[in-house]
Amino acid sequence: MIAENLLPDFQLKWKRIQDSMRQCGADGCLLSVGVNLFYMTGVMYNGYFYIGAEGEPCFFVKRPNGLQEGRLSYIHKPEQIPDYFAQHNIPMPKKLMLEADELTYSDYMRLLKVFQPEETANATMALRLIRMVKTPWEIKQTMLCAARHEEVYSKIPQLYRPGMTDLDLQIEIERVMRQHGSLGLFRAFGPNMDIFMGSLLAGDNAGCPSPFDFALGGAGLNAICPLGANGTLLEEGMAVMVDMAGNYTPYMTDMTRVFSIGRLTDAAYRAHDVSMHIHREISKTARPGVACSELYDISYRIAEEAGLKDNFMGTTQQAKFVGHGVGLQINELPVLTPRSKQVLEENMVFALEPKFVIPGVGAVGIENSYLVTADGVKKITCSPEEIIDLNNNH
Repeated sequence: MIAENLLPDFQLKWKRIQDSMRQCGADGCLLSVGVNLFYMTGVMYNGYFYIGAEGEPCFFVKRPNGLQEGRLSYIHKPEQIPDYFAQHNIPMPKKLMLEADELTYSDYMRLLKVFQPEETANATMALRLIRMVKTPWEIKQTMLCAARHEEVYSKIPQLYRPGMTDLDLQIEIERVMRQHGSLGLFRAFGPNMDIFMGSLLAGDNAGCPSPFDFALGGAGLNAICPLGANGTLLEEGMAVMVDMAGNYTPYMTDMTRVFSIGRLTDAAYRAHDVSMHIHREISKTARPGVACSELYDISYRIAEEAGLKDNFMGTTQQAKFVGHGVGLQINELPVLTPRSKQVLEENMVFALEPKFVIPGVGAVGIENSYLVTADGVKKITCSPEEIIDLNNNH
């Protein structure tokens, strides 16, 4: 099931979860959520991954057929797992880690009945913390994704035609994304985070508040998905913010760039320059050991000193973060908030997105993904950062 050349990478992940288990006194961890199964095996399957505090993991598969692995067993239901343990002299765990934040109540209670542990712990948070720091293979996948992300963004000016709506342009971008290998799926952690392939915000729609926990909102096309493009006609003097997913490998990148229909106001260009200034200052400061809250504080201070705090991360509704981790999901840890307790570690990947909403114009500011290195950060999304006038291509 696991490719031979990737085994050392997955063994590193297994060691990390076992280290986490020992820290909280757990002697077993059972995973069944797809993204966590993929993280631990490189395969998306229906079933369970089990690992004890010592030793090798076990794989229990319901579907698909045809997977092969030394410690893989096909099952129809979790009630069969204790029999497997008994046959292979695997002790039942006394303290079991389960994905408490992601399982349904019925699944959680069923697994408690199957394993009957004396105590439980939350595997969801443990996995999110472990996944913050990327392995060598994950970093390679992230870099490949970033390269394709940049290639697609380079084609955006040629996709615009006068008379388009925001939705027309987004559909054209999505078409090119799929042609360049986009998986067409925007993975996010948490409820009420449904979105299709990313967000494009034009004009005052950028200031429309949304219930979703993204940097900016947008009305969307329907009350069932109140986020992003809403059919706004792209007109002279309007900013067009493109924040389309980089999902060209299992590991995502996040990048935002701004385009214009003709010339914007001086205030919009100034705010965009402030966003780029924030990126430069964060690039100088960010390194292992630096608190994530410090990165937020730097960003907010620069926005405030520029007289833009009321436009920072929205207007009528302002996001209380300026960046976030990126990986198998678009909103991983750490989160750059004023109250974050997390610090940067080598091989983390995070997106920084200081954005401003200028009434009557739209949203400006850039977002880049960064890899934390031993002595700083490396920008991995390197598309041109200035505002590009789409009219100049016609």
